[in-house]
Amino acid sequence: MNISYEQSNLILNPAIEKAKSLNLPVSIAVVDTGGHLVAFARLDSVYGVVDFAIKKARTAVMFGVDSDVMGTIIAGAELHSYGMINSNGGLLTIAGGVVIKNKDGVVIGAIGCSGGTADQDKEIASSGASAMM
Repeated sequence: MNISYEQSNLILNPAIEKAKSLNLPVSIAVVDTGGHLVAFARLDSVYGVVDFAIKKARTAVMFGVDSDVMGTIIAGAELHSYGMINSNGGLLTIAGGVVIKNKDGVVIGAIGCSGGTADQDKEIASSGASAMM
């Protein structure tokens, strides 16, 4: 099951509100289970973080874990980490990519945020993902 456009907006809106409450110029991306962009918001962020937000979301959905968790896994791979990070069109394994699950616990997509600190990005993305709970 994939996230629908309607669901992606239900997720994107609370993330936007959280970013506004923190007064942060971020980009926020929602992707489906194939890592394809479904919804996006650029809140006056610099252009460079647009790709970061999408890659954080793609990393989370491709591996079924938040992007920072994948970063911990890759960090333990030592010599093989270069190949892992550059797989699948490039991963971004820092905080800010959060898996989205439906009420049955099935992964239906992911949300990624970039533009703040790693902790702020994760807080913003998590506020969106929690809208599906």
